[in-house]
Amino acid sequence: MYVREAKNRDEVWLLDHIEAMGLDGTAFRSRDYVIAVDETTNERAGFGRIRIHVIDDGELCELTSIGTLPDWRRQGVSAHVAERLLTQATDNDFDTVYALTDTPEYLSQFGFEPVSTSDLPEKLKERLEEKRQHQSPDVISVAISPEEFVMPETLRERFKQAAKKREPEPEDTPEDFGIDPDDATYKYDTGR
Repeated sequence: MYVREAKNRDEVWLLDHIEAMGLDGTAFRSRDYVIAVDETTNERAGFGRIRIHVIDDGELCELTSIGTLPDWRRQGVSAHVAERLLTQATDNDFDTVYALTDTPEYLSQFGFEPVSTSDLPEKLKERLEEKRQHQSPDVISVAISPEEFVMPETLRERFKQAAKKREPEPEDTPEDFGIDPDDATYKYDTGR
C-alpha cells in the first residue's frame, strides 16, 4: 500500500466517491488530491486533499475531503493520506493546517487540536458555516502544525498489511432464478 498524487485519469473515480461519501467537493481540482493505492492490485483505497485559500495577508491551508472506501476502512488508509497531505503542506511552507470536521476525535489522535471559531481566519469561518449548513451542524475546526503530526504505530502497521475486505460470494439458490424448489418439476424427474 502506498499514497501517490492523483492524476487526471483519477478525476471521475474521485468525483464518484466524493459524491457517494457526501464529502466536500467544492472547488474540485484532481491535482490537489492524493490517493492510497494497493501496490499488488493497483486498486484505489482512499483519498484526500489540501485546499489552499488565498487571504489578504497570504494563504492558509485546509485538510479536507478525506475518505476511505468501505472495504479498506480501519487499516490506516486515511491516516497515511493525512500524513502525505501534511508533508505537502510542509513542502509549501505552511506552519498551520486546519481541518473542518464532524469527527474531531479521529484527527486528535494525530495531534490536531480544536480551534475556537473566534480564532479562525475569516475565510475559514465562512467555510465552517457552509459545512455546518450542508454537511452537519456538529462540524468544528481543528488545527495542527505539520511537524507535530504523530502517526500511531498501530496504524502504520495496519497500513503495511492492508488488504481489501472481501465478502464471500453468496451461493446461488433456486429462488434467485425464480424457481420454487417445493413445486418445481424437472425434465428428468422420475417421480420417485
